[in-house]
Amino acid sequence: MKHIFIVNPQAGQGKNRAMDVLKPMVEETAKKYNLDYEIYPTKEQGDGIRYVKERAATGEEIRFYACGGDGTLYDVANGAYGFDNVEVAVVPLGSGNDFVRYFGTKEDFLKLDDQIEGTVCELDLIKCGDELAINQCSMGMDAEVCAKQGTIKKYPLVTGEGAYYIGCLYAIAKKVKNRFTVTIDDGEPFTLDALFCFIGNASYYGGGFRAAPKALPDDGLLDFVIVRSVSSRLKLLKLLNPYKKGEHLDWDITKFVRGRKLTIHAETPAAVNVDGECQYVTDASFELIDKGIKFLVPKGSEFLKKKG
Repeated sequence: MKHIFIVNPQAGQGKNRAMDVLKPMVEETAKKYNLDYEIYPTKEQGDGIRYVKERAATGEEIRFYACGGDGTLYDVANGAYGFDNVEVAVVPLGSGNDFVRYFGTKEDFLKLDDQIEGTVCELDLIKCGDELAINQCSMGMDAEVCAKQGTIKKYPLVTGEGAYYIGCLYAIAKKVKNRFTVTIDDGEPFTLDALFCFIGNASYYGGGFRAAPKALPDDGLLDFVIVRSVSSRLKLLKLLNPYKKGEHLDWDITKFVRGRKLTIHAETPAAVNVDGECQYVTDASFELIDKGIKFLVPKGSEFLKKKG
């Protein structure tokens, strides 16, 4: 098997910092396990998707390691989808790295020995238009936060979590009501003033916010969390920390449902977030792809222990 490390040189808030960390780590592990490997630094946005697709299309058995943050994983997952000869792994070198929190700590994934000796699991994906998410999607205020977070994270000393908090303050000031018509699976459409709609395949995003605390990435279902708008911005500020802890599912303003497809029509263009990639739309569809990707879970992960 070929081991290809797709690295975002800008990850970790420093030019070439990710490469400086990754290269000696990979060289040592490759020597120990006699790996056939390559390191590919991405050159621009979308380059990772293109490269992974091109290499996967050769039919060679390849394990692609997303070396960066959640954006690098987005690229690798979107490039790898549809190829049975491909596995996806993560070396978390970014500021957020939210998807891997479900399976263990960042340090667990930085132990390349445990990656090499890990277990490949088939996980679900979320399809939104022509894009795929392995972790989460959202529409409304949360997506507004996401749209700002990428810029805020570039500021010196700002962490992924800190950028999310700053983005929340901006969104609370600017965007707390979205008129959405929502349809879940084959149910009747319903219209509401929504703060946001969250579609979770795994639990964490935004630098550690536990938005979908009951989500399981391999259960053949997506977790839909719909939070209605409230009039008081002070109340919203007070809800931030409970939301981060995952204590929001029993709020009287929250609707929590599991299903396979959710569609949203917005009266005015609203932000939609697909694993951190954001744009403005009036209509969006989020649909489960059952067992859509082969994902490497490091040896010793709590996820593997629960699986028995």
